[in-house]
Amino acid sequence: MYLIKELYQKHGEILELQLVAGKEGMGRSVYVPEVQRPGLSLAGYLKNHAERRILVFGKVEVEYLDHLADSLRVTRLEAILTDKTPAVIVARDYLPPKELLELCQKRDIPLFRAKMTTMNLMSRLTLLLTDEFAPTHCYHGSLVEVFGVGVLIKGDSSVGKSEAALGLIERGHRLISDDLVKVRLREGVLEGFGAELSRHHMEVRGIGIINVANLYGAVCVREKKSLDVVVRLEVWNEGYNYDRVGIEEKTVMILGVEVPHHLLPVKPGRDVVLLLETIALNHRLKKMGYHSAKEYTAKLTSAIALKGKGHL
Repeated sequence: MYLIKELYQKHGEILELQLVAGKEGMGRSVYVPEVQRPGLSLAGYLKNHAERRILVFGKVEVEYLDHLADSLRVTRLEAILTDKTPAVIVARDYLPPKELLELCQKRDIPLFRAKMTTMNLMSRLTLLLTDEFAPTHCYHGSLVEVFGVGVLIKGDSSVGKSEAALGLIERGHRLISDDLVKVRLREGVLEGFGAELSRHHMEVRGIGIINVANLYGAVCVREKKSLDVVVRLEVWNEGYNYDRVGIEEKTVMILGVEVPHHLLPVKPGRDVVLLLETIALNHRLKKMGYHSAKEYTAKLTSAIALKGKGHL
C-alpha cells in the first residue's frame, strides 16, 4: 500500500510540494499511478469522475472556481472531494480557494501547493507514480553494464560475483548495483537498480566495503540499467555436461519477461571477466540478427551434405 506521506517524503522536494491543509490525512492511500485535473467534474458532470486519483488544480480550475458563487463553489467541491480522494495539489503556486482549503482540512484530505506549471507537475508526478507502482523484485547478485548490455551476475555465496563485477569495472565497464539488485517492470522492459543506501558500494571479501565511484571515478557507476542477460556462476562440476555449442537459447522468467540465461562454470585458470565480456558482445550480435552458433551449425550441415554427395 503506497501512502501520500511516502510520496511527500520521497518526492516532495523534487515536486516542490508545500503542505497547507489536511495534515491528518497523510496516511491516505494512493490507489492508482494516475493524476487528474477536475475538468468537467467542477461543472457538475460527475459520470466519469475518477475519485481515486490525485487531483491537480491548475490555472483554469482556480479561475473557474473564483467565478462561481460561494454556495455553488462549496457544492461543486464537496461533490469531487470524497473519502477516496488521495490528495489535492494546486499548481503554479496559486493560493487555494478558501472553500477548498476549509473542505480539505475538514475531511482530512492533504492539500499541497506546487510551484511548477500544471502540465509539468502532472508529467513528473505521473512518471514518479509509475515507478512506485511498477512490479518489483529483489535479487542477490551484481548488475553491471558491459558494452551497453545490462548483465545480472548471480550465483551461490562466495562463488566470485563481486570479484567478477570488480574486474569488469577495472576494465572500464559500469556498476549499477552489488549484492542487492532491485528489478522493476516498466512498460514491458526490465530495469535494474540498487538501494539508495548501498548505491555505488561493493563488499569484497578480505577488503571490506569499497566505494566504486570514489576509487574508479563517476564514469564507472550508473544509477539504473535495463536487465538484458542473466549469468549464473557456479563452481565447475566435472560430472555436468555444460553447453559447448550454444544453439539452444536458454532463458529465465523475471516478472513475466523471458531473459537470456547463461550458466558459467568457474574454476582456477578461467578468465571469468573475459567470458562475461564475450557473453555481452555475443548478446549484442544476436540482437542484430547474427547468431554465431547457428551460422556455424548451418555451415557444418552444408559441408556434411556436400561430402555425402561426393563433392568433398
